[in-house]
Amino acid sequence: MNTIVNQANDVAVPTRDRSRAFGSILVEHGRLTPADAEEIQRYAGTHGLRFGEAALKLKLLTQQDIDFAVAQQFNYPILPRGGQGGVADDVVAAYHPQSESIEPLRALRSQLTLRWFNDASHKAVAITSPGRREGRSWLAANLAAVFAQIGERTLLIDADMRHPRQHELFNLSNAVGLSALLTGRAGKETACRIHPHLRLFVLPAGALPPNPQELLARPVFDVILDHFAAQFSLVILDTPAVCETADAQILAANAGSAVMIARRNCTPQTKLASAMEMLTDTGVNVIGSVINEH
Repeated sequence: MNTIVNQANDVAVPTRDRSRAFGSILVEHGRLTPADAEEIQRYAGTHGLRFGEAALKLKLLTQQDIDFAVAQQFNYPILPRGGQGGVADDVVAAYHPQSESIEPLRALRSQLTLRWFNDASHKAVAITSPGRREGRSWLAANLAAVFAQIGERTLLIDADMRHPRQHELFNLSNAVGLSALLTGRAGKETACRIHPHLRLFVLPAGALPPNPQELLARPVFDVILDHFAAQFSLVILDTPAVCETADAQILAANAGSAVMIARRNCTPQTKLASAMEMLTDTGVNVIGSVINEH
């Protein structure tokens, strides 16, 4: 299974409203006054526009307000971009799910569901790559988001205890995380729910330990992963680079399955082949590969 994705950020486009309740939602949540809602409705009727389009032209609403109302209508949370409680620009699937760049991720989700996830014994998958800066953390974050958006209870674990990124992508504290869990200094409740209406949880890497490989090789990691596999529909592991340390091999072996990502015109073919061989030699089922075009 091969999928090509483009990591580039898209500019949001106006979202069309789908009923007159659109304005009521925004009034109810204090994003619009009743008088402004009436003005927008009149303008929309006069100029043959949708409510959202008219609101943007009148500059009475922002695109973020419109996305919020659409999410409320369809019970489909759209997370804010940046700032307190928001996600980083890279997590496009969370703040701009209608972006064309997310369609390949949905295709990957469908392929994983049909070919792998439909087996009840398959609960954990490691996101790997031969080297650094090839898009592992980006893919792990966005793939976790698109699975959560279809109602799957999804846990994203930042298991890269050398160069962690998920706490930055989801605007979380990295003071306590996987490293504390592995050393018995934290409980499994350390995983953070990203939004009350989205079944997406993130376990950050936590304080960087001097011995990440030794921590991951301990039997306690198996116990922790089994516990989470029983609690979640899907567990996604963000790993270090395969060709730089043995961490990724340990993580993928524990998960049993992996998705390999490589960057077009960047990842050497020999390095990619070497990474694939390292994983398969340890019994890992590489269930898919992704080419990052950005």
